[in-house]
Amino acid sequence: MPRWESDAQGRLERAALELFEAQGFERTSVAQIARTAGLTERSFYRYFPDKREVLFAGNALETHLVAQVETADPGLTPMEALLTALETAEEIFRPREFLLRRVRVIAASPALAERDLIKLADIADALVRALARRGVESGTARFIVDVAIAVSRRATSRWLADPDAALSGLVAQTAAELREAVAPPAPTVG
Repeated sequence: MPRWESDAQGRLERAALELFEAQGFERTSVAQIARTAGLTERSFYRYFPDKREVLFAGNALETHLVAQVETADPGLTPMEALLTALETAEEIFRPREFLLRRVRVIAASPALAERDLIKLADIADALVRALARRGVESGTARFIVDVAIAVSRRATSRWLADPDAALSGLVAQTAAELREAVAPPAPTVG
């Protein structure tokens, strides 16, 4: 591929994913990623500080979720605002096949799994601040965000496993399951 071809960042991401799948994260070098993408190692570093970041670059999800929480109807509870935001995440997600491959690569590497947790913690912190701007006390905001992220993780894994499912419906379904588990309906007397 010529160096001037567009979407260098995307090519680097795809090349890295292919190499991580084929030979593992630890055995893949930045030079190999760049070469496979038809770029130089120097070009790689224009987009990513290190090879881990090729799977975690950008903060589009964080930015999207924070914006959704901040613009949510003021009449919504903090949890409803978060769940509504999470229901829209599919709008900015990468294609499902890319995400499935990414999940498998991350699961196979302790270094990537650690980075995934750090990225999730950064998103959680941003959401706590967004709730605080809506007037939610920080300890309460942290608790609500932690619960919402648990709902999101379960819904997202279901979404990745079912190509016909909509993430928004799975977030709502998972939240309903949580409500039922925590406060099951009172038994009917009769």
